[in-house]
Amino acid sequence: MDMEMDVSGDRELAVALNRAQSRSVPEVEKVVAKGSLNIKRDAARRVSGLKHAPAYPAAIGYDLYHGLTTVRSEIGPDKEKRQGALGNILEHGTRNNAPIPHLGPAMDAEEPRYVQALEDLAQDLLED
Repeated sequence: MDMEMDVSGDRELAVALNRAQSRSVPEVEKVVAKGSLNIKRDAARRVSGLKHAPAYPAAIGYDLYHGLTTVRSEIGPDKEKRQGALGNILEHGTRNNAPIPHLGPAMDAEEPRYVQALEDLAQDLLED
């Protein structure tokens, strides 16, 4: 059985993928930073106005981390800031306190926008 394969567009595809990869990390970092900021702000808004934790929303932040080919973000309260250590108690509750979900719902709300932004970026990178 003989098989023939047309690879005429493979070189162009490889060039396009290499070009996209070289630009992807800085561009993905922008998308991750924007999504992280949106989650931080939304979570703070969701938990604002608590009489027993007025400083807690200001303790919510995010950090970006990236390697050569990866970008990630860690979002949540900074335990070093005033009332930052209340994060798990507020989010999940305790035996004596009902939970006040704010980080999880903020992430859930941002997810469709984040995914769309990454899809749009991938398309833009491959079209250039």
